Amino acid sequence: MLEGLLPQIRACQLCAAHLPHGPRPVLRAATSARLMIVGQAPGTKVHASGIPWDDQSGKRLRSWLGLTPDEFYNEANVAIVPTAFCYPGTGPSGDLPPRPECFKHWHPQLLPLLPNIQLTLLIGTYAQRAFLGANAKSTLTQTVEAWQDYLPQYLPLPHPSPRNIAWFKRHPWFEREVIPTLQEIVQATLHG
Repeated sequence: MLEGLLPQIRACQLCAAHLPHGPRPVLRAATSARLMIVGQAPGTKVHASGIPWDDQSGKRLRSWLGLTPDEFYNEANVAIVPTAFCYPGTGPSGDLPPRPECFKHWHPQLLPLLPNIQLTLLIGTYAQRAFLGANAKSTLTQTVEAWQDYLPQYLPLPHPSPRNIAWFKRHPWFEREVIPTLQEIVQATLHG
């Protein structure tokens, strides 16, 4: 049961030896959730607060989805389940990739306990590759461009990080074409 698994995940030490800031699994889930948001792994701010998407990326994501913070953090409706639950540390060009052990160990146990998920948002390359496997395109841009191919189960998105401003500027079709439809689908998923 989910009520038994969540405390186990939150107490996880599986990757402790590899985490420079120690483990602090961050996720939200309830069996009633209809929308699941899968990102890569918490960043430093989220690691410090313990609140998923508690940063500038989260503000942009909530704007894309057309959700207030109260709606976004209502775990009865929205599950926030990153590819890996702990901050992996910093590498030469930003955060390190999510620890693979986390996804392999916990997701097969967790996902079957979320039976009401109707739509999963796959945010960034790591989430897209983890969930889409061979169906992911060669690049994030190609996968996001093909977003309609993955509906109704998945909707791939770029990461809303301020570091991706150049990507948003190079691909204005995303905000023009994808965001309005994304908002409609999210509303229908949560209230339909």
